[in-house]
Amino acid sequence: HVQLVESGGGSVQAGGSLRLSCTASGYTYGRHCVGWFRQAPGKEREGVAGAGSDGATVYADSVKGRFTISQYNRGNTLYLQMDSLKPEDTAMYYCAASSRTWSCLASLASVSYRFWGQGTQVTVS
Repeated sequence: HVQLVESGGGSVQAGGSLRLSCTASGYTYGRHCVGWFRQAPGKEREGVAGAGSDGATVYADSVKGRFTISQYNRGNTLYLQMDSLKPEDTAMYYCAASSRTWSCLASLASVSYRFWGQGTQVTVS
């Protein structure tokens, strides 16, 4: 059973940067797909970035070129580097992991993920 805990959210001015972290327990590096999602008030949850078990990545068009997903093997930590932030990036951000598997493709679909963190708020003004 994978447990995920996000941190690093906060308030930032437009054009600024934040780095979100997600610490995973019960997780095996390279055996899960991982991703970041966000949900703004009154809107549906959307996939922001995903990484497959092979390390391939996928990004939503709205964040491509500004956000970067990465993993740190030691300590099983997932990151989302967010640069050139815009007010429309304001949302609760969640990290997610798939069930343990031999192979999975990077995905922005929430149905691809089984385990979710509690979220961290990002506010851009």
